[in-house]
Amino acid sequence: MDYIKRDLEDLIPALSEKYPCVLVTGPRQAGKTTLLKRLMNEKRSYVNLEDFEERRVAKKDPVLFLQMHSLPIFIDEIQYAPELLVYLKIAVDNGAEPGTFWLASSQIFPEMEAMQESSPKGVVTCFLSFLSQHEQYGSGSRVPFTVNLNRMVQKKRTHSAADLNGMYERIWKGSMPKAVCGEKEWNTFYNGYLQTYIERDAGELAALADKMQFVDFIRALACRIGQMLNLHQIAQETGISDDTGRRWLQILERTYLVFSLPPYQDKALKRAVKAPKIYFVDTGLAAWLTRYTSPEILLNGALGSGILENYAVSEIRKSYACSTELCRFWYYRDKEGKEIDLIMEREGWLCPMEIKRSASLERSCTKVFSVLDKASLPRERGAVLCLREELSAFNTNDLMIPIWMI
Repeated sequence: MDYIKRDLEDLIPALSEKYPCVLVTGPRQAGKTTLLKRLMNEKRSYVNLEDFEERRVAKKDPVLFLQMHSLPIFIDEIQYAPELLVYLKIAVDNGAEPGTFWLASSQIFPEMEAMQESSPKGVVTCFLSFLSQHEQYGSGSRVPFTVNLNRMVQKKRTHSAADLNGMYERIWKGSMPKAVCGEKEWNTFYNGYLQTYIERDAGELAALADKMQFVDFIRALACRIGQMLNLHQIAQETGISDDTGRRWLQILERTYLVFSLPPYQDKALKRAVKAPKIYFVDTGLAAWLTRYTSPEILLNGALGSGILENYAVSEIRKSYACSTELCRFWYYRDKEGKEIDLIMEREGWLCPMEIKRSASLERSCTKVFSVLDKASLPRERGAVLCLREELSAFNTNDLMIPIWMI
């Protein structure tokens, strides 16, 4: 399988020169192990806690485990032995050299969060998602997505354009490295991925009595991507209690299978709804779960608009994963039905965006942006993310941006 350069590749060595402990988190099959092994030199030892004997020692006698392995070290799948983190923290607080510990985890857990909060100058966390559009189809340095005309013009020269069919090919194939590189047939790959996820991640966290019921719950979420979350309805549909539904959703978020987009709340916008919207980190998995067996069927299916929105929101979030620039993401919907698909809050400004499965757009689709004029933060230039092949604009305030430019 050909290696695809990751945007995080240049950041980890720089962080290792400053922090004693570098933790890389992200979903299973994002490429964390491949990336860190590529960056490590012969002086760094490697241990994978999926090895049951290594895990046993790490959990039962963390001190002995650390004595058994030379430093610096890369400890993979650290979530299997959270007991180690107490001793790693002690080493960090006692002045461990920069870059001593590299850790990788496919889930976030309380001990990990506590370690970072108590030793912010000794521990840094990086998030590695699945492959971004920039990593697959772009060139040059990665910059966070903004509705900036100059940046968009630059991307015309550094990114590969895609028409409607090309975009749905990207969405359907997904962004997991092994799926993108065609290591296995699409259906076989995702079937195996879900089985492994349930056995190694969700199974340990949820103590599942009925794995098929858990799969039904995940599939019910996939059928509702881009929609406001009604957990009670999904719980009823899958035959579980609301409490079980909440617990399962927390596990899916904790293991990076799904993410939610919270509603924008402002005292001046009194009629805004309070339910989040739900998305999948990988659109290929969502397409597989909902049984869309080809890009053409997905394009014309009932999930076509929702999965396009999912893809656009996910790609924008990925662009900030490797950046020091801070950005918060919201959506807006009020009780009158006015909705803005995505709002980026950065540098004290609100940037509204609509996401349309169309190449022909009318000026009226940006009219809803004006609801933010009453918000406490000012509104900057907005955009409609769409399936046009070329960059365009309604006027100086609102752009038409092809989704392939994200």
